[in-house]
Amino acid sequence: MTDDRWRSPLGTRYASPAMQTLWGERHRIGLWRRLWLALAETERELGLDIPEQAIAQMRAHLDDADLEVAARYERRFRHDVMAHIHAFGEQAPAARPYLHLGATSAFVTDNADLIVMRDGLRLLLGRLIAVLAALERFATRHARLPCLAYTHFQPAQLTTVGKRATLWMQDFAIDVEEVSRRIETMRLRGCKGTTGTQASFLELFGGSHDKVRELDQRVAARMGFAASFPVTGQTYTRKTDSAVLDTLSGIAQSAAKLAGDLRLLQHEGELLEPFESEQIGSSAMAYKRNPMRAERISGLARFVISLQANTAHTAASQWLERTLDDSSNRRLTLPEGFLATDAILVLATNIAAGIEVREEVIRRHVDEQMPFMATERWLMLGVAGGGDRQSLHDVIRQHSLVVAEAVSRGAPNDLLDRLATDPAFRSVPAAALRAELDPAHYTGRAAQQVGEFLDEYLDPLLRRARPLAVEAETAEVRV
Repeated sequence: MTDDRWRSPLGTRYASPAMQTLWGERHRIGLWRRLWLALAETERELGLDIPEQAIAQMRAHLDDADLEVAARYERRFRHDVMAHIHAFGEQAPAARPYLHLGATSAFVTDNADLIVMRDGLRLLLGRLIAVLAALERFATRHARLPCLAYTHFQPAQLTTVGKRATLWMQDFAIDVEEVSRRIETMRLRGCKGTTGTQASFLELFGGSHDKVRELDQRVAARMGFAASFPVTGQTYTRKTDSAVLDTLSGIAQSAAKLAGDLRLLQHEGELLEPFESEQIGSSAMAYKRNPMRAERISGLARFVISLQANTAHTAASQWLERTLDDSSNRRLTLPEGFLATDAILVLATNIAAGIEVREEVIRRHVDEQMPFMATERWLMLGVAGGGDRQSLHDVIRQHSLVVAEAVSRGAPNDLLDRLATDPAFRSVPAAALRAELDPAHYTGRAAQQVGEFLDEYLDPLLRRARPLAVEAETAEVRV
């Protein structure tokens, strides 16, 4: 087989086999056949004369659709649903007169899309839990390791490596909350008929509104949904697609934040993403170790975030009970959004499980800035020794500016020595100044916040979320 035609890198490089299968053609047609079976079974239960043989033949051919036969029918009919009705009818001839009875194309297309999105969210939830599990181990291990905290990417005060990780985790945990809510509230389109009035089903059941309502409820339950949409046009509201892409965009935002921070910290030499033993960082610069996984997350996240506006425009532009300008767009946007988000979380798990911590570099960076961090405590010591607060502040400011300039040019930080010999601090022993340079005195409640975050917030959240999730297999990351 040659690669003459373009193939999406989401399929060839990035997304997992599980997510690709979920959005694949064979799985989708299998869902169509299950929906037709659920419809026929329920119509029979509610009194329509559908033979048991028809039901049995449908059950026997749920997963063996001949896609080539269906493709030949589609070339003739120019209609994908009718093509598959005929192909199914060939395999289940006793069911042929009853297939799709009372339904419109959206019965299979829309309902199947909702099932795939629900199951896709369950898979993504499993991946989110895997990312959080890896980050939890990382945060616990480094909960007390002091590091520079940055504002504006300028050294500010101190935090700990573990506390910083909880900031990433909190973003992903918010995504867990959102994905869980989407799964729990997902509705099936159900059995609504051509323009959503259920007129065809009302005619089938001789005007019995109760049976039509029961049909809608039972089919939804058969397909694993607690409810269907109360009302639809021909299609379910495309605000659902927009809301789901909001959720995927949120995951992409969280991952992009993690990836961006890691790219900055890898430049600083403090945290490095995993690097394979034979991995090549550059075809020209053999010495390079690039943060390619984090960079790939950044690129894929930008793509997912951009898709949200697409589904929002689709939801906003639907005409009356139905217009077909959504169809071709959704065939691209929905699967690509899920596949790209899946790829992002596979990468994020791989990174989180293998972050390399360069403690000696972190410590050196802290030591370089530690005298600046200690100035407020030194100011208090000077005041306690009888000095004037405003005068001492000005002395510290003048020395700090000179030292900061020197440090920026590669000189050592000698602020302590300068202050120890300044007449304004003659009442404060140098040893007392030096005692204030312990980084552990400057991380506040960072270590305690890690434990509280994990015990009081994250663990209870994940206990609630796990039953909704599909446990995600470890997918290979292509370098």
